[in-house]
Amino acid sequence: MHSATCPPSVAGIEKPPSDASGHRVRLRKRLFEGGGGALLNHELIEYLLALAIPRRDTKAKAKALIARFGGIGRLLSADADTLRRAGLSDGIIGTLKIAEASALRLHETRVEGRPVLSIWDALGDYLQAAMGPQAIEQGRVLFLNARSMLIANEAMWTGCVDEASVHVREVIARAIALGATAIIIVHNHPSGRPDAEPG
Repeated sequence: MHSATCPPSVAGIEKPPSDASGHRVRLRKRLFEGGGGALLNHELIEYLLALAIPRRDTKAKAKALIARFGGIGRLLSADADTLRRAGLSDGIIGTLKIAEASALRLHETRVEGRPVLSIWDALGDYLQAAMGPQAIEQGRVLFLNARSMLIANEAMWTGCVDEASVHVREVIARAIALGATAIIIVHNHPSGRPDAEPG
């Protein structure tokens, strides 16, 4: 005797989830074969979102987030509160922030244990990644030892859209505490590139 609540032809059959799994497999294959450069910006974010929102199509959301924040860099570098105000869950925010932290750590490994002035391009790449996408000005100090090796890299001030104050006493006190013999003071321009001057 069949139940009246479900026709026999569909009983026990579950509709497959609309998770765009085939599309994600194709993205993954392109990533493996061609590296990060094989994916467009929205595809990178789409894949990250898929980790936090399984079995859902995340392409439209990825494109909308990049458009809202003005680029992939600004999206990944936005703070958690800003991302929450955009309606993102903590799971999604955590996924985006771990991607940002991993990218910055990769850049940092290119300057660790080497004289900074001999790898100026690598340092510039790191600073561009760390500070370029920021929506407000930030003052950062790189503390160097006598061999021009990086001792510490610290963001010491944040400002507004077009200004960040540098407090010389704080820089000197921190340099003495770290035993630094040279410093590089860097600040960004939210609409442009970071500038650095060795000191």
